[in-house]
Amino acid sequence: MEYQAKELFAKHGVAVTAGEVATTPEEAQAAAERMGTCVVKAQVKAGGRGKAGGVKLAKTPEEARQHAEAILGMEIKGLTVHRVLIAPAASIEEEYYFSFLLDRANRRYLCIASVEGGVEIEEVAKTNPDAVKQIAIDPGTGVDEAKAREIVAEAGFPDVLTDQAVAMVQSLWTVFTEEDATLVEVNPLARLAGDTLEALDGKVSLDDNADFRHPEHASFTDEAAADPLEAKAKEKGLNYVKLDGAVGIIGNGAGLVMSTLDVVAYAGEAHGGVTPANFLDIGGGASAQVMADGLDVILGDEQVKSVFVNVFGGITSCDAVANGIVGALDILGDDATKPLVVRLDGNNVEEGRRILDERNHPLVTLVETMDGAADKAAELAHAAK
Repeated sequence: MEYQAKELFAKHGVAVTAGEVATTPEEAQAAAERMGTCVVKAQVKAGGRGKAGGVKLAKTPEEARQHAEAILGMEIKGLTVHRVLIAPAASIEEEYYFSFLLDRANRRYLCIASVEGGVEIEEVAKTNPDAVKQIAIDPGTGVDEAKAREIVAEAGFPDVLTDQAVAMVQSLWTVFTEEDATLVEVNPLARLAGDTLEALDGKVSLDDNADFRHPEHASFTDEAAADPLEAKAKEKGLNYVKLDGAVGIIGNGAGLVMSTLDVVAYAGEAHGGVTPANFLDIGGGASAQVMADGLDVILGDEQVKSVFVNVFGGITSCDAVANGIVGALDILGDDATKPLVVRLDGNNVEEGRRILDERNHPLVTLVETMDGAADKAAELAHAAK
C-alpha cells in the first residue's frame, strides 16, 4: 500500500512525507487537527484510487472525518478500504512520473520517466508517447551516479532540480534492488514550491521468491483482504489460487495443472457449465501429508462439489501418489466428504491403480484418461449442485 511504500522509500533516503494512517473517521479527524489542510487517501493495493473517489482534499478536520467516513468501507477494484492515509496537502508546481521495473522480455531492468506525467501518465503515453522516456538498465552495472545523470538528462528534468533528481533516482534504485522489488513507481513525483522534489505517492511490488531474505516484508501482508483459503495454502507451502468454479483441482506440475483447468472447463460445458474451483500444484512430492494438505484446503471451499486429482508419475511414482491419496483420506477422516476423481499415468501406474482399487474408498473414482476423468468430475459437480 502507499503508506508502506513510503516507509520503504524513507528507509532508503527517498524524500517523502509519510502522513498518518487512520482506520476510523475519528482517527482521521485527529490526524487532520495535527496537520491542517490534508488529503484523505484510500489505502488499497490498486491503482485508480482518485478516479474511484478514494482521494479527497480536506480543508478542515471535520471535512477529513467526513471524507474518511465515506471512503472507509468503499470498494475499489474489488478491494475493500480498511484504512486511509492522512497526508499534508502539498503546494505542487509540477508533476512527474518515474519508475523502475523488470523488463522480462529483454532480460533487463527498465526505467520509465516523464516530466509531463504525473497522475495522467497513461493519457500522456497515448497522446504524446515521445514524452515518456524508456531507458534500459544493464543488470550487471545497475544505476550509479553516471547512469542516474543520464536518466535525469534523458527524461528532461529542469536544471534547477538536476542534483535532487539524481539523488532521488539513486535512492529509488536502492529501494528497487535492496528490497528485491519487481516494480518501484512514483506517481506523482512532484516539484513543490521552493523547487524541492518529493515522492507524493508510491507503489512497490515485491518479489515473493525473495521473501526468505526479507522476513520483515511479512508485515506488508493485508490480512483483511487475503482470501482465507489462499492464506491457509500459503501456510502449508502449497501453490494455490482460488477460482470461482465447482471442481477442485490437484495436480503435480504447473503445466499439467493449467492443462487440467482447460480440460475441466471444456468438459463442464456439457454439465451445466461447471468450471474449475482452483489452481493447486502439489509439485513433485505427493506424500500423504502433502496430499492431505491439498485436499484439506480444497475441501474447505464451500463452492467445491467434486475434486479431480490429476497426476503424472515421474520422479514421484504413481504408487507413491496412490499411497499419498489413501493416506490423505485416512488423515482427513470424516472431513473428506466430497467425491474424488483420480487419474494416474506414468511411472509405475499399474501399481498405483492397484493400490487405489484395493483400498476401494467410497469417495474415489479411478478413471484412466484425462478427458474421461475431467468429464466425470464435471458430472459429479453438476449433480451435487
